[in-house]
Amino acid sequence: MSHRYIGASIRRREDTRLLTGRGRFVDDIELPDTLHMAVYRTPYAHARIRAVHLDAARQLEGVVTAWSYADIADMASKPFPMFLSHPSLKGKMYQALVSDVAKYVGEPIAVVAAADRYVAEDALELIEVDFEPLPVIGTLEQAMAPDAPLVHDDVPGNVAAHFEQTVGDMDKACSTADRVEALVIRMQRGCGHAMETRCVVAQYDTYADALTLWATIQAPHRVRRALAHLLDMPQQRIRVIAPDVGGGFGPKAQFHPELVLTALMAMRLQRPVKFTEDRREHFLTTSQEREQVHQVQVAFNRDGTIVGLSDTMYIDMGAYTPAGVITPLITQTTVPGTYKIPNLQLATTVTFSNRVPMTVVRGAGRSQAVFVMNRVIDHVARALDLDPADVRLRNFIARDEFPFDVGLLYRDGKPMIYDSGDYVTCLHKAMEIFDYPAIRAEQAEARQQGRHMGIGMATFVEGGGLGPYEGAVVRVEPGTGKIAVHSGAGTQGQGHETVMAQICADVLDVDIDTVYVVTGDTAGIGQGMGTFGSRVAVLGGNAVYVAAQEVRDKALRLAANVLQVETEALSWEDGRVFVTRDPSQRRSLGELAHLADIGMGFGMSAPDDNWEPALEATHYFKAERATYSNGIHMVAVDVDTDTGEVTILRYVIVDDCGRVLNPLLMKGQILGATAQGVSEVLYEELTYDDSGQLLTGTFLDYHLPTAVEMQPVEVGHVETPSPLNPLGSKGAGESGIIPAQAAVVNAIEDALAHLGVRLYEFPLGPGRLWELIDAQRQGTPQEGP
Repeated sequence: MSHRYIGASIRRREDTRLLTGRGRFVDDIELPDTLHMAVYRTPYAHARIRAVHLDAARQLEGVVTAWSYADIADMASKPFPMFLSHPSLKGKMYQALVSDVAKYVGEPIAVVAAADRYVAEDALELIEVDFEPLPVIGTLEQAMAPDAPLVHDDVPGNVAAHFEQTVGDMDKACSTADRVEALVIRMQRGCGHAMETRCVVAQYDTYADALTLWATIQAPHRVRRALAHLLDMPQQRIRVIAPDVGGGFGPKAQFHPELVLTALMAMRLQRPVKFTEDRREHFLTTSQEREQVHQVQVAFNRDGTIVGLSDTMYIDMGAYTPAGVITPLITQTTVPGTYKIPNLQLATTVTFSNRVPMTVVRGAGRSQAVFVMNRVIDHVARALDLDPADVRLRNFIARDEFPFDVGLLYRDGKPMIYDSGDYVTCLHKAMEIFDYPAIRAEQAEARQQGRHMGIGMATFVEGGGLGPYEGAVVRVEPGTGKIAVHSGAGTQGQGHETVMAQICADVLDVDIDTVYVVTGDTAGIGQGMGTFGSRVAVLGGNAVYVAAQEVRDKALRLAANVLQVETEALSWEDGRVFVTRDPSQRRSLGELAHLADIGMGFGMSAPDDNWEPALEATHYFKAERATYSNGIHMVAVDVDTDTGEVTILRYVIVDDCGRVLNPLLMKGQILGATAQGVSEVLYEELTYDDSGQLLTGTFLDYHLPTAVEMQPVEVGHVETPSPLNPLGSKGAGESGIIPAQAAVVNAIEDALAHLGVRLYEFPLGPGRLWELIDAQRQGTPQEGP
């Protein structure tokens, strides 16, 4: 193999289609006689439903049907699937439509199908529901109050789960350390906000008794499994397709009620049905993330060495737990990060409230943990008057200590063992690119000029590449020699079509243009898990690699049989197999695929007893355990103390995601994720009132940055290949967002530290930051740490 493609910066082959308007998104799908579905959602955060009146809506011209829970109770009474359970979890799942008590604003009560979207929306205005408002639990603090009303009657204290992990002896560490200090660290809620909202088109074939669903989702096979359960259909009669998807970011990996409601309508009405979420619905109902409170105790010595860390964390999961406790588990286990801390005491309490369910958003629990640990490091550095880079270097896990057993169990229940890394080299390379001494000198000069300039950094590890598996089919087409790759992992802009083609083309030594890749279609491969958790390069990429290897081996066996030589006598070049000593005796992959498809021909038998027809292979790559990417972000900022505005002056990233398969696409992933992380600190914030009503439900109130606000980001790489897979790859899709919040907040505090401002929270929009600055000016004691 020449490896002419793996590791090359090849432009996304998807770009031409998408940039010239030839992409196909779900809302572009227009089938004859399509009905449009709209959803009536509860306006109350907590209310009992006494009655639902649909007669007026059903009588509106253009309306075909309207349903409440009573109309579909046979399906709606079935429990929805939960992604990740846990022994301590008292899990609760929503229904397709609420049966008795609505538990957050926006939960679906009824649906309408009409000839067009406008009529369907008008019909919603005619639906009348008799509500009995109930007490609202709107915050984490309210959920944990001793006399708090219950979100679920059978969950005492609103506690959904509690779990702990311990390494070493924290009490002993505190008693022997030079100093012990406490901090309280908070993060607020945010959304994913992909460019494309959720959309579903369902079509039912009455003759074949088969259902086809096109949807903006991240996990087509998981959706198919859930639909099969809820609709009582064999999976083989359900086809789920994720075409071009305009961003996923985690919420689209969940199974939302609209998926099964659209499918059921198509089956019962025997007409195609479409649902397209508007942005207001997205704000109200699509799953959220980030909100946590951490009570931290850190034990450290005068030289900056951390000898113990205790973190008691509280996490509000909203009204239901569709993703189980995956986010809390990831947060708990990611807290130690790049640092060797001999004594850990970690406790997590998960609560219910009357808010939108919390599942995962890009970074999924890791951002919070990295924020906590890097705020702790900077707190220690400031307490000891040490450079924060030096404190990090003194606590890093050394390169020769890998594989490194952290002593915790990761979210898959397996020991958390870092596979590879070189944290010292990452930091030194970042400091070199950043020109750290010169930037520090510039900071001192800015201070003399009255400017408030700060420098921040944050290191991270990212557990990714988790299974249990991902699959790939590699097939050589007879005659043409074109090579089809089918993956169970759909794409939402990451570039899977390009990278999987690179891998396959290298293994089979063919031109990349002969390889075409199909993702996100359950008809292409029997099983799949989906795209989330920075797993596709590790699992999907290695599945393609191994499947292509199996096709190569199969082609050699077949060619040896046809050419009457041993496989060792054959060579392979440019998609052709030939006899090494006589290159005129050759067969192309297309010719071999033709023979494999129709049989060996007269007088020829199969190469061996294990031969299977067709020149193709299916492989499901299974993860032994998680891989762990790592890296560092370094940021310089200016803070306007009169307005609270923050300007980013410089941003440098050094990332180690193992072997880099396509540097150009990896950089794109990191840049996009970094923009999201910066946005979560400086722009985004979900705000609710005491009755559970969302106050920031439009982009006028919930701000997102544009290209104008984002400064150029410089990206460098360190490669420590993972020993856990043939490609040596690790995840990179979330590396940009995970440390961004910590790096930016560290920089802001560094800019304001001489004023006495200390920062233990995000977001920090101009208003909040100005309040903290003004409090110091007025001599008002600051909350925390």
